[in-house]
Amino acid sequence: MNKFEKAVYTCMDPTEELFERTKDPLHKAILLNFWRHVHLEGAGDYDKIIAPDMMVDHPIYRVSWGANPAVVEGKDGVLAFYNSVGEVVLWHSDDCLAVNDWGICDEITFHQLAKGADIAPLGYDIKNPDGYYHVYSRQAFVWPYDRKARLAGEHLYEDKTSLKIEEVDAKDVITPARVREIHREQLKKLEARFGPNYWVYKG
Repeated sequence: MNKFEKAVYTCMDPTEELFERTKDPLHKAILLNFWRHVHLEGAGDYDKIIAPDMMVDHPIYRVSWGANPAVVEGKDGVLAFYNSVGEVVLWHSDDCLAVNDWGICDEITFHQLAKGADIAPLGYDIKNPDGYYHVYSRQAFVWPYDRKARLAGEHLYEDKTSLKIEEVDAKDVITPARVREIHREQLKKLEARFGPNYWVYKG
């Protein structure tokens, strides 16, 4: 297991740690939604993310990655946003995570791993379109939730002063297909641990 594969496996460990310390039922439900959402996104199961038991009817995403900040509204827009990411491996690390009635806030290092040709459209300065790049920066994620512990949107703010772009050896790259396998494995573990429909708030 190389460092990138290990990073994908462990990216939700801080969420699990906060979940174990959290007592409030609504907060625990929000964390379970967030936990499942990240694995569904990594698995490419976007339709499940926008299901009525996971997301409000009209979500709003505010995204400031790269050179093209955008506002995405509605479930159709959210689906188009996820599908636009393409064959890019994504994960996060170094969380400073908090949960409250209004949702989740997490300052993280957000990572992207992909061919230069797939990263360049985001506005990053890529020298070799055929090379593989690890792009990462500190970002603040604010995810508002409703009183049913359903996601209402994502507000993603990049600290551009922290941006790093590193070309990596192709032999060290983890493929998007392998990442999807990892996230599906983690989803099965969540269901085995918490039972069916564990993400639905019953409060």
